[in-house]
Amino acid sequence: MPSSCKEIRAALAQCLQESDCVMVHRNSAADCLRAPLSDTLPAPCQQLKKGFGECKRGMIDMRKRFRGNQPASAKLLMKETDDAEGHGQKPSTNSAEGYQLYAGRSAFGGVVKETSGNEKEAPDWRELENERFRQEQAAKKA
Repeated sequence: MPSSCKEIRAALAQCLQESDCVMVHRNSAADCLRAPLSDTLPAPCQQLKKGFGECKRGMIDMRKRFRGNQPASAKLLMKETDDAEGHGQKPSTNSAEGYQLYAGRSAFGGVVKETSGNEKEAPDWRELENERFRQEQAAKKA
């Protein structure tokens, strides 16, 4: 298998080996990836499974034939997360440069503006046009 998917495959295998499906229920990793048992996997394992599938699909995607499949630097991401958690620090999001291995890390590294949900909704452009038209009509009458 080309090197672009090896790291995410290793991360998925490690996640599966540590999951309850393999450790407690004693199922094989291949069985845990199939339909009835795949729903019992923890969220990071399910996301790694999806990412691995997308990586394999990307290897035959003709749109990526020049640049190639994006390599998943799972070892680097896992190492930084473990180091930061070991020292009681928050894992840095800028070091991943926008790559998201699974939902535990931000894909954009702080670029996305956080919202509280209480922001005023932007007015619709049609309402602005109608209001401008009404003001013009009122100015013509006066």
